[in-house]
Amino acid sequence: MTTEARKVGTHHVGWRPERLREHREAHGLTLEQAGERLRDVAAQAKLKGVPAANPQTLWQHEQGEVYPGPHYRRAYSLLYRATDPELGFRNALPGEDTKFRLTPLDETSNGSHVLAVERAIHRIAPGTEAADHMALQQRIIDAWKRRHTGGDPHRPVLLLVGGFAGSGKTELARFFVQLTGWPLLDKDPLTRPLVERLLTALGGDPNDRHTDLYRTQVRPVEYDCLMQSAFANIKCGISTVLTAPFISEMTNPEWMARLTNRCGSLGVDVFPVWVRCDAESMREYIGARSAARDAWKLARWDEYLATIDMELRPAVPHLVVDNRLGAAVSLADQARQAIGAVYA
Repeated sequence: MTTEARKVGTHHVGWRPERLREHREAHGLTLEQAGERLRDVAAQAKLKGVPAANPQTLWQHEQGEVYPGPHYRRAYSLLYRATDPELGFRNALPGEDTKFRLTPLDETSNGSHVLAVERAIHRIAPGTEAADHMALQQRIIDAWKRRHTGGDPHRPVLLLVGGFAGSGKTELARFFVQLTGWPLLDKDPLTRPLVERLLTALGGDPNDRHTDLYRTQVRPVEYDCLMQSAFANIKCGISTVLTAPFISEMTNPEWMARLTNRCGSLGVDVFPVWVRCDAESMREYIGARSAARDAWKLARWDEYLATIDMELRPAVPHLVVDNRLGAAVSLADQARQAIGAVYA
């Protein structure tokens, strides 16, 4: 590696760029062929960012001159059917499965695609002793297996997926939706037009997400819209996945108690899921999505980090998905590809 590459690599512990070249050569691909395959696999997997993947960029990745961004890392993982640690992007997390193997998409009769789903779902771990992570794992797997039968015999589920901005909660929520067929209510696309118009009407910045004006006048309305939409579903007996930061809500025992009691009166089970992430990955994903509402965070990143507690957890029994360094999102990507034939 060059001096420049070593300098860049100090910001990415465990980065071994030569492994990308080793995997490419093991697959018998030239840089041009690898680029074509990367674009194809990213498009097929419907990744939000399809990389340009020109030979020069791939060469820079393999030489350690440029560290691949999140979209490239996900595409590489799918192309070479390997985890981030295997591809040399980072060191493995404690206890992380680094030998995940994808099932060829035409092998639908041997049960291996079921194993792929189960291993991805097992990223859900208890965040508190009282949380029943096995119950939610089984419900998601059962719903996926039962989709072709026309229904789930269990009580409806309200699945709350929360976490800080850029933690990967939306990607994981979409993965749950793909498995279960449950509808997804994502706070940002659901309420953004309302929030922007309301902020403008109040004389504020439509992209404001950090001032008292937003927190006191707009945010409560935003979450009220989200929760009313959720109740419109569950009153019809429809299990629903909600994704939003839920920072104030999940950490408020009274708010959670009211939600749980109201859902319980309707025969609905509530599962709060917290997505754990690291600051570096959060910043990278926030930057990659290029949303105007994130401009303040990115421009004042250290100031923003000082306002949040990375060790924050819900104040009620909850479940945790560990997405530090993008581990859980990467595993979900691979499980999606492994079961791709099921959705064909």
